[in-house]
Amino acid sequence: MKSDDSMCKCFRPKPFDFLALGLSLGLTVFSSWLVYAKPAAGARVIVQSEGGTWMFPLNAEETLRLPGPLGETIVEIGGGRTWVQSSPCNNQTCVAAGRLYRRGQWTACLPNKVFIYMEGTVDENDGPDSTTW
Repeated sequence: MKSDDSMCKCFRPKPFDFLALGLSLGLTVFSSWLVYAKPAAGARVIVQSEGGTWMFPLNAEETLRLPGPLGETIVEIGGGRTWVQSSPCNNQTCVAAGRLYRRGQWTACLPNKVFIYMEGTVDENDGPDSTTW
């Protein structure tokens, strides 16, 4: 039977092992920098309907009248917020959604085929909102 010393083959790093480790670490840091160091785009509102897609900066002052299968949906953008002013749908969920002002918020009037969402960065307290808790 062989002794325990001959069975133990310990790994001893060579110079190229350190080089490979350094290159991988450098590539990881560089990749992270490319992904996360890009300047963030400002907040914008994207409105989609059967008539097309519109993009507005959040600081725009606009009133959109969007025709749909049920009638006209009115979308307001102003004061750093956007909301559905009125819609011809029966349930009025899109109107009840209130004012959108954070990245990732959205509302939709599905019966009238209108979709509104926020994209980009918003300076105002961009943490979790009350619906998260």
